[in-house]
Amino acid sequence: MQRSSETIGTIAAALAKAQAQLVNPEKSLVGTIRSDQAGAAERSFRYAPLSSGLDIVRRTLSQHEIATVQTTAIDETAGIVRLSTVLAHASGEWIASDWPVCAISETAAPHRMGAALTYARRYALFTLVGIAGEDDLDAPDLVAPTPPTPQSKTPKRDIQTDGNGGSHRKLAGAANRGGQSELSVTLSASLRDELLREIESLETGDDAAVWAQQRLGAKSTLHSADAVHVERNFQDRLVRFTTDAAAGSVQKVEQRSHRSGQGKKRSRPATIDKTVLALPAPRRIRDRDHVKSVAKQPCLVCGRSPADAHHLRFAQSPALGRKVSDEFTVPLCRGHHREVHRCGDEAAWWTRTGIDPSAAARVLWLKTHPLPSSIGQAGSKLPNEANLEAGSL
Repeated sequence: MQRSSETIGTIAAALAKAQAQLVNPEKSLVGTIRSDQAGAAERSFRYAPLSSGLDIVRRTLSQHEIATVQTTAIDETAGIVRLSTVLAHASGEWIASDWPVCAISETAAPHRMGAALTYARRYALFTLVGIAGEDDLDAPDLVAPTPPTPQSKTPKRDIQTDGNGGSHRKLAGAANRGGQSELSVTLSASLRDELLREIESLETGDDAAVWAQQRLGAKSTLHSADAVHVERNFQDRLVRFTTDAAAGSVQKVEQRSHRSGQGKKRSRPATIDKTVLALPAPRRIRDRDHVKSVAKQPCLVCGRSPADAHHLRFAQSPALGRKVSDEFTVPLCRGHHREVHRCGDEAAWWTRTGIDPSAAARVLWLKTHPLPSSIGQAGSKLPNEANLEAGSL
């Protein structure tokens, strides 16, 4: 049931502007609806978690002075728990809707009630602000359901709560990983092959960085073996780009040296590029302008500004008294920056957030250091040669 203040002109105008900026959250989870009837086909669909929708809604509505409030109440007359979702504007105008959650008896089973509440919060909020959170069950790419019979019952959904009070639907025959449902075996294999084809078509490191930002998140929905296969192929592709660029750089330098008549053997080379050795050593690049540019970006986790430039400690092997290269920096607000430094395992901390910081760092690096059209032209330095830290050579 929809309710509102006596006038809604101001909040309606603000909400119209906000809706022009709102986007549908990424449908990163997959659920399955199973029928109680023996032999009936299952129906799979993609949906977005409540957390991703809240991030988008809060960030956009707050720019137009609109706050979201969701509260619960017990309706003893109807015997149900109700959810009230309110959009409140700074002018005092408001719009609200009520949504039934579950029967009062479900409060005796907190996990079941929590799952139903998360489901209701997602539907109520997404409906009120006008975004879509899951696939239409009539979509043509889904398995066609078995025609209902008079004896058939309403399909049930497997709902499982996570440790934070949220919920998600668990796929039949697949174990839950990191709070996200895995695809069925067939869907996982199909998505794996599609991702592998896309990786094979990447031609430059720039293409790889953009692809990682847009598509690498889908890897977390695959079965473990498929996810490892995709990640290994992507890493191999990146190594190939690095090897080809290094080989091309060395060849260009040799040609330039030969043309300029520098045939004499040097007593001692000025620098040694250890990245082209049989056992390459990691480069540690220092670029203050890039670090300042990263600090101007919003926090990678919550979107707050200003932010600190955080170095990903796990991106390179540790070295005494040295940070990792500046190319492995991402923006974090002061709160999340302190939190990641206090945690014992940074890689595990990023896994819990569901964000791939390495891909984000690569995209930010390419914004300030775009790949040249040709590497090692006559009279030019090798990429980042001037910025290499003396101790890493």
